[in-house]
Amino acid sequence: MPAKRRILLVEDHEDTSELMVLLLSQLNYDVATAASISGALGIAESADFDLFVLDSMLPDGMGIDLCKHIRERNISTPILFYSAMAFEQDKHEALLAGAQKYLVKPVDFDVFCRTVAEMLNGATASPYVDQSVALLTAS
Repeated sequence: MPAKRRILLVEDHEDTSELMVLLLSQLNYDVATAASISGALGIAESADFDLFVLDSMLPDGMGIDLCKHIRERNISTPILFYSAMAFEQDKHEALLAGAQKYLVKPVDFDVFCRTVAEMLNGATASPYVDQSVALLTAS
């Protein structure tokens, strides 16, 4: 049996984190969580992951800074932002920092799961996922 794909979810909102862990675990992913930049760095440096899912605003700083720090040590693992920050500038900064995709909260869970699966399977589609377009094409 192949090893489970490992995801580090960095989300400071406890309810959102629990929901995402439940959702991703049901899809047979191994999910570790952190609620801060310092917690995420400690976990990221102690284990290998197949995907990082980052929030933008964390109690001890910005997800952009975490993304840059991860990229300094790990240039190949995909990074997905899952954030309430919805301005184009926010998305642009995340991509410049090294992320491959950016989803704006709230997003349909099917879109989130599909994006995670695509990233874990090496898909290199558009870095922005527009939920309205994704929902229209999924119908």
